[in-house]
Order: sequence, then structure tokens, then C-alpha cells
Amino acid sequence: MSQVINFSEMSNSPDHINGVRIGVISDTHIPDRGEHIPQVVLDAFKHVDLIIHAGDMVGLGVIDELKSVCAEVVVVVGNMDQQAVKKKYPVKQVLEILGYRVGLMHGSGAPLNLPELLKDAFKEDDCDLIIFGHSHKPMNERIGGILFFNPGSATDLSAAYNSYGIIELKKRLANPDLTCDSQSEIEAKIIKI
Repeated sequence: MSQVINFSEMSNSPDHINGVRIGVISDTHIPDRGEHIPQVVLDAFKHVDLIIHAGDMVGLGVIDELKSVCAEVVVVVGNMDQQAVKKKYPVKQVLEILGYRVGLMHGSGAPLNLPELLKDAFKEDDCDLIIFGHSHKPMNERIGGILFFNPGSATDLSAAYNSYGIIELKKRLANPDLTCDSQSEIEAKIIKI
């Protein structure tokens, strides 16, 4: 089930905001892979307007940790999440932020097929950006005009490295006669821990 959220309605920030800074995390698997979100991630997320967790939190305590540094937290469920998480959060969401449509879904199945699975899942949603998890491998790649972004895992010790993401969305120009390069309006970074 999909849910569309307008960020300006959920946020206390003014409508004339020129940009939104988003902290992105996924596959924390707490308490299975660690006790807490790494402090370096929480410190970085103190300076964002919104945090997105792309699933596999496992327990609800992760959300409390994230909300302790940023009031706005959006979450989708992953395949390893506990029943309490699955009852509280959706599998798929679409966010509208400053004129962008941001798809959010954990993903499933073989990691190599994730972009195709996600492209199909969001085919009716006209997304500019799709944020996902599941593979524990970072991805920051534009495919067919859509930016696919996976922050990797901040806690998986078997991963090549731990990471999280920061995405900055700049407000789109209101005048459709002016041409804009949407790639320059979305800045996405994978940050190694």
C-alpha cells in the first residue's frame, strides 16, 4: 500500500524554504547488528530537516533514536522488521518535497534486480528520486532520469564499509519557461563511516 506525504504539510518549516536537507539511513538491524545507531550518524542528522529510514530497523527503538535528533522522520518497513514495526509503518511511500516526488521502499529479492523491481513498483508515481535499502550496498546512480539512492548500512560489520546518506533538494524554479537541470537540483552523497 502506497501513501503520499507532502513534506510542507508535515514540517514546521516555512513554505518559502529554498532547500531541504535529508538524512538517509537503512538496514540498521538494531538490536541484531548493534545496540544503537552510530553516534557519528546521529551527530550528522542533527543538521537535517528530515530523516528517512529505508527499512530493516528491526525494532522501534531506532525511530526513537532518530527522533531524538530530528523531529521529522519518515519510515518504510523492511523484510526483517519486527511485527510491531510492520503494524506501524507502510511498505511504500511517496513524498512530495519542494516539487520533487521521492519514492521510498525497502526492496526485496536479489540485490542485482533491485533497481528494476523499484522502477516497476513506482512506475505510476512519476518519481524524481527513489530511496531504498535491502542490499546493504550503497548506490547513487541515475537510471532513465530517476536517481536511485541506497545509503548502504551504518551497522553491518560484514559490509565492505558502513555508510549513510545526505540528500539536498533545492527548490525548483516556479517558472516552467526556465529550463532547469534536475540533476543539479538534487545533490546526493554517500558518507562512509
